[in-house]
Amino acid sequence: MGRKFEVRKVAMAKTMAMKSKVYSRFGKEIYMVAKAGGTNPDANLSLKHLIDRAKKAQVPADVIKRNIQKAEKGVGEDYMPNRYEGFGPGGTAIIIDTLTDNLNRTVSEVRNCFTKVGCKMGVSGSVEHGYNHLSYITVKGMSEEEVLETLLMEDIEILELEEEDGIVEIEGNGFDLDKIQDALKEVNEDIEIIDAEQGWYPSVFVELDPESQAAFEKMIDMLNEVEDVQEIFHNAKDL
Repeated sequence: MGRKFEVRKVAMAKTMAMKSKVYSRFGKEIYMVAKAGGTNPDANLSLKHLIDRAKKAQVPADVIKRNIQKAEKGVGEDYMPNRYEGFGPGGTAIIIDTLTDNLNRTVSEVRNCFTKVGCKMGVSGSVEHGYNHLSYITVKGMSEEEVLETLLMEDIEILELEEEDGIVEIEGNGFDLDKIQDALKEVNEDIEIIDAEQGWYPSVFVELDPESQAAFEKMIDMLNEVEDVQEIFHNAKDL
């Protein structure tokens, strides 16, 4: 589990390297979550967890506050989530999650990133079947046994659990990210959530030759420049 988690963290670090992109990504998510579930983090736990993640990503407080206020006042765009799938250089399989106020613009810009490296977008489900939707959470302040007992009591499925040097890594279903954190906080409010991410993790990785790697990295750079792109998941090995 640790290896998969580290691979994903490296990929995310590369994908979200630009500060402005990080701010935009979290700003949109905070606005949408606050608009859907309310602007009070104590009453909207999804918003609370999202704010915690934003702070760990060093998103400025004014960016967080501004987007919550936009949701509270009912001003701002209506973003729609959409997912695109496709096949990249060297046979890589790519999933792209977006938030957009203009679907036609977004699909055109995403498709352009594929065509510029001689690749094509696929239909819905063409890539997703090779991925697992998972949550990865690392915590400090509870033992592996305590975590296990807590989550079993809440009837939350645990796919994998591992403890090393006082840090517990938890692998669960993708939709259980908030439930896992809430359950642990309920029994130990002092527990430290070190990392908490959910996403699409490939079952098999693809090793690229130098030419394919260069084309792949060019494509990822182009996708990162698309304003509406929130997350990029891929199965390129060690990238």
